[in-house]
Amino acid sequence: MGKFRVSLVSLYGSYLLRSFKSAGLQSQTIPLGDDHGTVVHMWAPPSSKSSSSSSKPALVLLHGFGPPAAWQWQTQVGPLSTHFDLYLPDLIFFGGSDTGPSGPRTVEFQAQSVVRALDRAGVERFSVAGTSYGGFVAYHVARACGERVEGVVIASSDVGRGKEDDEELLRKAGVDSIHELMLPTSVKTLRTLGALCVYRTARFVPDFLWRDLIQTLIVPNREKKVELLEALKWGKQSPDITPLPQEVLIVWGEHDRIFPLEKAHVLQKKLGERTRLEVIKKSAHVPQIEDPRIFNTTVKDFLLNLPKSSI
Repeated sequence: MGKFRVSLVSLYGSYLLRSFKSAGLQSQTIPLGDDHGTVVHMWAPPSSKSSSSSSKPALVLLHGFGPPAAWQWQTQVGPLSTHFDLYLPDLIFFGGSDTGPSGPRTVEFQAQSVVRALDRAGVERFSVAGTSYGGFVAYHVARACGERVEGVVIASSDVGRGKEDDEELLRKAGVDSIHELMLPTSVKTLRTLGALCVYRTARFVPDFLWRDLIQTLIVPNREKKVELLEALKWGKQSPDITPLPQEVLIVWGEHDRIFPLEKAHVLQKKLGERTRLEVIKKSAHVPQIEDPRIFNTTVKDFLLNLPKSSI
């Protein structure tokens, strides 16, 4: 008989799904009906409840590279769901979201797919928050939707990063390519990524658990995710970043080693005078996980105190 392997990562993933359901969210798979066969999986309020009939404002949470939405926003769903109707899509090639070979791999297409999924869910006006890669997508959602987006939160996301920033990150990590770092296939590189992402590194994580993380969360769709990174043009020119018309909150970990804190100040200037920056101390690239209490309060206070018409 073959060995029976219990995946602790999969078991924890099942627990996360139950916690999302306990917060009143439903798992929804939404075909977009485009020529690429794009499908978006999204955690959302019950389908019978549209944003127009709700007393709570809608908030869209966009995850970064790595695990799908349930993993990256697990410490936000409970606290924020009391104040907002939450919508948590898996970005394309993460979780249950997918597109065909002809589907673009760009952040613009990610943004378009998110907006079309929201359209089909009956969401009219909303705020959007994105972390890391999700921050790139959130920027393009806000840029495309204008007054439909009430407020924008960009967390740990150097949307205006340039070639020199990419080169410095690779040097710091000791790897040759960005997909080697962001989509690691070895325990050694995953440990390196973890050390760059968090302020306090877990010391005693056994190798079998790292391997479980790789097989369960990184290997699925890995080749397609590499194409997403290539579409970001890592190591090439800086993206064209212009100010957003909405009120914008930038949230950054004080000790972020993926996108250092000084990049947050540069981004603040690029996004315009309606942008403010909040730095969370004793955290790095994932402040929403490292200090969820401060992160949640910061986001909640910003979004609930937006001007009646933020544009």
